[in-house]
Amino acid sequence: MGLMKVFGKLLSGAAIAALVVAGFGALLGLSAPDKAPRSSAADSLSRDSAPNLSGLLGLSGNLRAISWTAVREGPSPLAALVPALADRGPGLIATGVSSPDGEPILLFRPVPLLAKTGPTWRGYRVGYWPGERRALRSPRYPLPEGFLEVTPENSDLALSTRFRVRDFLTHDQVAVWPKVVVIRLDLLDKLELIGDELEAMGRSSAVRVMSGFRTPQYNALGVGPRGGRAGDSRHMYGDAADIFVDADGDGRMDDLDGDRRVTIADARWLARVAERVEAAHPSLTGGIGVYRANAVHGPFVHVDTRGTRARW
Repeated sequence: MGLMKVFGKLLSGAAIAALVVAGFGALLGLSAPDKAPRSSAADSLSRDSAPNLSGLLGLSGNLRAISWTAVREGPSPLAALVPALADRGPGLIATGVSSPDGEPILLFRPVPLLAKTGPTWRGYRVGYWPGERRALRSPRYPLPEGFLEVTPENSDLALSTRFRVRDFLTHDQVAVWPKVVVIRLDLLDKLELIGDELEAMGRSSAVRVMSGFRTPQYNALGVGPRGGRAGDSRHMYGDAADIFVDADGDGRMDDLDGDRRVTIADARWLARVAERVEAAHPSLTGGIGVYRANAVHGPFVHVDTRGTRARW
């Protein structure tokens, strides 16, 4: 009889623990993939009690990476994961938590910029950001907090529903690994919202990144009238991307305005979509620039989240 009481208590404790875990998962609106089928009651509970996830997964709800700083310092239901992951090194860290569509949520913990003590990182040429060296310090833009070390293994990880790490790599030193990338999650959020807006219009949401992050040394190669790059380009800070829509996969802008040609008018059409996204989400205000085609690429649109409105 005593053994039956002990067994009953154990069962009761397990049931309570299961309820706590289930309640925590329902509160987040996130859950790890279940091997066993969920009951309709559990599904209904998750749907009814799921909070607004914009603080975790961006305004679009499409982010699949979460800032380490935001989780560590901000009010977040994932903050409980920080102590368990604190001993993990920088990188994209698996949290064991999934988004509502079942995709894994990653914690983005950058390598501190101070860890880079010269112009290279493990053999990859990076250069120096404006102001990184004291003698050349510039107050125009704050230095990046840090960077992601990219390897062949993590280059294909999803940062959001439409974009992966490799989409933002600098276009040089192809055979050199590891690489370095600086990426701001609010930029990803803005690009996802542009994709969502296109989809809502009944158009293809195949937004492609022509140029994402640029290392300072790579950016310097194109500074000047011929290169057309700014010496303090936002691309070096991870909050800018040159984009186009490419539903047919030919690597160039599609005919978006329906005139059966691909011209700068199609870039202007896409820029207007980006304008609508900014109007709806002022916190993502930044630059929108329209560029013509040349011998190397088709027309494209520059988008960034610098925090102030800029147009060209």
